[in-house]
Amino acid sequence: HVQLVESGGRSVQVGGSLRLSCAASGDPSKMWWMGWFRQAPGKEREGLAAIAADGTTAYAGGTNYADSVKGRFTISRDNAKNTLYLQLNSLKPEDTAMYYCAADRTLSRVVAGFPSHWGQGTQVTVS
Repeated sequence: HVQLVESGGRSVQVGGSLRLSCAASGDPSKMWWMGWFRQAPGKEREGLAAIAADGTTAYAGGTNYADSVKGRFTISRDNAKNTLYLQLNSLKPEDTAMYYCAADRTLSRVVAGFPSHWGQGTQVTVS
């Protein structure tokens, strides 16, 4: 059983920074790929970035990050701590959303937006 617990979300001013964390537990083979998604009210869920246990980063189209966050957000993971991170810089009001951590054995499912395992989300509000 895989469990993912996000933390770090809060209200922040425009231009500010946050670091989101996702504590993971369970079968490591089911969490080879981990990623961050977000969903704002009334909008579709958006995949942001993904990272493998060996540090390889990826997302749809072969780029490392979704265009909306490229250059501002950085994904990383600490396998020793079983924790996934997302550093958010230069935050904009349009970054306001619930941010979700997710995991799967395969990148294809993460890229497709259907990873097998999800956290409960952490709210980021930028104003």
